[in-house]
Amino acid sequence: MLQYLNAENVTYDTHAESDALATRLGAHLLEGGTSTRFRIWTTLAQEVGVKVDGTTYPMQAQGNGIYETILPVQAGARYFFVLDGILRPDPYARFLPDGVHGAAEVVDLHAYQWQNTDWRGLRLRDCIFYELHIGTFTPEGTYRAAQEKLPYLKELGITAIQLMPLAAFSGRRGWGYDSVSLYAPYSPYGSPTDLMAFIDAAHGLGIGVFLDVVYNHFGPDGNYLPCYAPTYFTDRFSSDWGAGVDYAEPHMRRYITGNARMWLRDYHFDGLRLDATQAMQDDSPVHILRELANEVHKLRGTHLLLAEDSRNLPELITADKLDGIWADDFHHEMRVTLTAEQDGYYRPFRGGAAALAQVIQKGWTFDGQWWPLDDAPRGKPADALSAENFVFFIQNHDQIGNRPAGDRLHQYGSMTLPRFRGASLLLLTLPMTPLIFMGQEWAADTPFPFFSDHHGELGKAVSEGRKKEFGGFASFHGDEVLDPQAEETYRLAHLDWAEQERGAHAQTLSLYRELIRLRQTDPVLQNRDRAKLQAGSIGNDLLWVRTQTDAGERVVLWNLSAADLKLDTLPLPFELPDAVLLESEAVPPASHTRREEQESLHSGHAILLGRDA
Repeated sequence: MLQYLNAENVTYDTHAESDALATRLGAHLLEGGTSTRFRIWTTLAQEVGVKVDGTTYPMQAQGNGIYETILPVQAGARYFFVLDGILRPDPYARFLPDGVHGAAEVVDLHAYQWQNTDWRGLRLRDCIFYELHIGTFTPEGTYRAAQEKLPYLKELGITAIQLMPLAAFSGRRGWGYDSVSLYAPYSPYGSPTDLMAFIDAAHGLGIGVFLDVVYNHFGPDGNYLPCYAPTYFTDRFSSDWGAGVDYAEPHMRRYITGNARMWLRDYHFDGLRLDATQAMQDDSPVHILRELANEVHKLRGTHLLLAEDSRNLPELITADKLDGIWADDFHHEMRVTLTAEQDGYYRPFRGGAAALAQVIQKGWTFDGQWWPLDDAPRGKPADALSAENFVFFIQNHDQIGNRPAGDRLHQYGSMTLPRFRGASLLLLTLPMTPLIFMGQEWAADTPFPFFSDHHGELGKAVSEGRKKEFGGFASFHGDEVLDPQAEETYRLAHLDWAEQERGAHAQTLSLYRELIRLRQTDPVLQNRDRAKLQAGSIGNDLLWVRTQTDAGERVVLWNLSAADLKLDTLPLPFELPDAVLLESEAVPPASHTRREEQESLHSGHAILLGRDA
C-alpha cells in the first residue's frame, strides 16, 4: 500500500488516499523518493513513452487511454512524454524550469519542512487583502525578494496577500492570466520550494496567502492538453480566449479540482480567487463552481473561495457555497464619481454621493435592472449576503492595467490626492472586505500597464489588439497605448519603494496605516452586520455612512462637492457624534479632536466621527 504526506506532514495510508495518488496524471514520486510513476491519458497516441534525462522508456497501456510506467527516477530528473515519436511537455508538470515548451522536472512537493504548522487559515471578515504581482512587486521579481517585504506588510496591518496568477505561462513576463500548465509555478519567480517558503514565512507573521487562479480558459501559447486529448475542450460553449473548457469531461474536471486541492494542500495557500467565473460555462449535473467549493471546504483548516463575477448573483454564495465575490459595481461608481469617465463599461453608472450610498447599502448597483451593454437584466438582490461576502476596492490590477498607460486612480487628470485619500478612508471603514492593490497605500506613481512576452505573429497580434481594444473609448487615443510586448512597459510596472519617504506619498502611507489600525481595533468598525449600516447622501455633494452597534456609533462624511461644507449646517437625519477620530488630510492622521474644532469639511476631504456607548 502506498503512503504519502499531506499538507500537514501527516502520513495517510488509506485505500482512498493511495488510490488518489495512483491515479494522478503526470510524474509523482513514490514512497522513499527513489522511484517515480509516470502516467498519462491520451485519446490520440498509439505508442507512448517518456524520455527522462535523455533516455526514452516505453509506457504500458492500462486501458481507457491510460499509459504508465514506474522508473528508478528521483526528484530533479527532467522529462518529456513521447506521443507517437513526438516529444510533448507534460501539462500536469509540477515544475517547468525552462518554460512551458521545455522539459518538466520531477518534484518532491513534500520535501519542504514547514515551520508554521499550527496555522489554520483566516475568516473572511478578518481579511484585509493586498493584491500583488510577484514579478513587479520588487526589483528582483522573485518569491525570495517578496518574502523580504513581508515584515513591511505586517507593519502596515495587511492580513491577507492576494497573489496574481502563478501557473506557468509562455514568455519571460506577463500578468499570468494566459497560463497553460496549471500545476507548475511560473519558473522565473523561483522554485516550488521558494514559493512554499514565502507562504510559510507569511503564516509565521499572521498573514494569509491567496492565489488568483484561471479556470475559465487557457492561454494561446503552450497549451499541450489537446495534443493528448482534444476532448478536454468543446465547441458547445464559446470563449473569448479560444476553445471552451469542457468541465463535463471527467479528466478536465479532475484537472481543475485537483489543481485547486494542490495549491491549498501542498502549498498551504489559504484560498483561491477564481478569475471570471461568469465565463465558466458548465452543463454538468453539478456545476464546477459548486464542486470546487465542496472539495475546498473539505480540506483541513479554513480555506476560502472568492469569485470574480460580473453577474451580481448572490446564489454563488447562498447555493454554490463560495465565500466572497469581487464587487465591481462599488469600484465603477467610485471611478465615475471621481473622474466623470463614462466610456465603455462605466457608461451605465451614475456616480456621485447618491449612487455611492446606494451601492454601499445594497452591495452592488444592479440587482435586476436593465443592463444596456448586454440588453438584458443584470443581477439579483443581495439581501442574504453579509458585508464580508463583498470584496470592495477602489482599484485592482484590472482597473489599472486595463487602461492605455496603466495609470492609477490618483493619476487621472481631474483627480486630486485629497479625493483619493477620501476614497481610501471610505473603503477601509466600510464593513465590506477591502482589497488594496500594491503601492496604493502610498499613492505610488509607478503605473501598472498590461505586459506580455509572446513571440512572432502572436506578439504582433497582441500589440495591435491592445490598440483596437480602446477604440470605443472617446477619451483615449491610439498613441497613448503602451505596447504590451515592449520590455520597457514591464519595467514601468515595477514599484519604486523609495517613493514612500517622499512628501505626499509618506502622508498617504501614514493615513493607510492609521486606517488599517482603526479597522482592526475599533469595536464599532469591527462590525460586519449590514443591518447596522446606513448610507445616504445630501444630493451629490456629501456622502454619509453611519454604523451603530452596542459599542457605539461611527459616522463617515465625505465632501464630494467643489466647495467647503459647514458641518453644523448639514441637513442630516441624525445628530453628529462629537469626537473626530480621523481626518483624511490631517498630519498626523490620528487627530482625535472635538468636532467643534472642525467647523468645515473641505472639498474632497473625508472625516470619521465617533461616539462610544
